[in-house]
Amino acid sequence: MTPSDIILPRSIIALSARSKGALLQALARTAAERLALPQAAILDALIRREALGSTGVGGGVAMPHAPVPGLEKPFGLLARLERPVAYEAIDGRPVDLVCLVLTPENGGKGRIDALACIARRLRSPEACDRIRGAASSEDIYAMLLEGS
Repeated sequence: MTPSDIILPRSIIALSARSKGALLQALARTAAERLALPQAAILDALIRREALGSTGVGGGVAMPHAPVPGLEKPFGLLARLERPVAYEAIDGRPVDLVCLVLTPENGGKGRIDALACIARRLRSPEACDRIRGAASSEDIYAMLLEGS
């Protein structure tokens, strides 16, 4: 599995949110529109996952993820935030890059593969800086394809 299996060119978005809760709502709304699934189900899954511990992985990056009823294959969104948001990240820093990964409810190994392929790419500070500075979603997508 590669990042481009989960993140499509139209899945790279800009978002504005004032808080972690508002960010999760915006992500759930966008995913629900793209997937034709109930926003409430997606938001509930994300909130339940965050209750286990923050998905803020450090370096200004968050990777909210959850299994979602009715989803048939992994789905992702990569959002650049207009302003960083406090997210209770592991390093205490606010986040400005958010990669949402939703997986089928019984995703098993596929869920781990989906998260791992994105995490490998976003663990590099250089890659994150390139995403932050990219001129367009097409440039970001091309970067995700590198090394795939």
